[in-house]
Amino acid sequence: MSTVTRPDVSAGQGLNLALATWVSAINFWAWNMIGPLSTTYAGDMELSSSEASVLVATPILVGALGRIAVGPLTDRFGGRTMFIAVTLASIIPVLAVGIAGEAGSYPLLVVFGFFLGIAGTVFAVGIPFSNHWYEPSRRGFATGVFGMGMVGTALSAFFTPRFVNWFGLLPTHVIIAAALGVTALLCVFVMRDSPAFTPNHDAVVPKLKAAAKLPVTWEMSFLYAVVFGGFVAFSNYLPTYIKTIYGFSAVDAGARTAAFALAAVLARPVGGMLADRMAPKYVVLASFAGTAVMAAVAILQPPPDLWSALTFITLALFLGVGTGGVFAWVSRRAPANSVGSVTGIVSAAGGLGGYFPPLVMGSTYDSVDNDYTIGLALLVITALIAFGYTALKLHTQEPAPKENTP
Repeated sequence: MSTVTRPDVSAGQGLNLALATWVSAINFWAWNMIGPLSTTYAGDMELSSSEASVLVATPILVGALGRIAVGPLTDRFGGRTMFIAVTLASIIPVLAVGIAGEAGSYPLLVVFGFFLGIAGTVFAVGIPFSNHWYEPSRRGFATGVFGMGMVGTALSAFFTPRFVNWFGLLPTHVIIAAALGVTALLCVFVMRDSPAFTPNHDAVVPKLKAAAKLPVTWEMSFLYAVVFGGFVAFSNYLPTYIKTIYGFSAVDAGARTAAFALAAVLARPVGGMLADRMAPKYVVLASFAGTAVMAAVAILQPPPDLWSALTFITLALFLGVGTGGVFAWVSRRAPANSVGSVTGIVSAAGGLGGYFPPLVMGSTYDSVDNDYTIGLALLVITALIAFGYTALKLHTQEPAPKENTP
């Protein structure tokens, strides 16, 4: 077996990682355009709790499933090409959602929200892109920093309702569409793939089948579905939760959701860096334990504003650390020539993990007692199951991924 010498990739690491993180952030903002306005839509269109939940969850579903294809396409065409493609493809859905919202059409919002999910596939581009720019010992850091692009959900939660108040609904969507266009141009003129990137021209379907046969794919998919799914679910549904339970306005609920998302974003690189220095298993175990505890505290409906804020921000910190820890683990275990395929499936699982909770929260909401006990209790149980699975079934030490292709 021959050993392939890794090219020098030090020049351009920081710039390309920073740009990739921004591309992720603006696409995550676009992906989350409906969530911060869901309470406004629900009030204006007299939507039921379940109808509002479907509206929030639809972009999450498409953003999740689309990653399955986008991951291996990144292995073939490279991150730069795919970043440009995803960003450009998200512009029309953003504008269409704004038009549907302006028209007050629930069916059109759901349909166009479906295509808005394209923006959420960006995550499956950035993980292999970041991996190629950094050596294995620093990939937890690299994927953690790229994962900070999740701050787009915080930006959307905080600024989208304010933009609507300042500029109007449709102009707000035009602003984000323009930002996507400028970002795509930045990628064209500034971004480049790592010298270590080697295109994998194998057919996509066989690559996915091969990735699906790897135990690491499904083990990490389960873990990521819990931590990233929890983050996505709360980032999208928390405005509805906060307004329903505590009676805050859409703008105030958005600000508090932004604090939740920002905490998770800042915690993600911490999880990645911790996983570079210790076994990722222990980082993930701490995440699941903390998630279970804080979800149990949330069931008690801590009073606003200090105690409720501490509860959900601490929950966000544990979820963020877990997302960084899981993908650091993926980077260690996935074969180098299949990172995109494995990442596509794992990140899709994370997105799917965020699709179902809003539907569950909406369908199990107790309007008589005004609580979400059942939905939060299910999160506690899921986190405990994940903790037990990780502790008992997954090994601490994993073989390093091979850097050469067969």
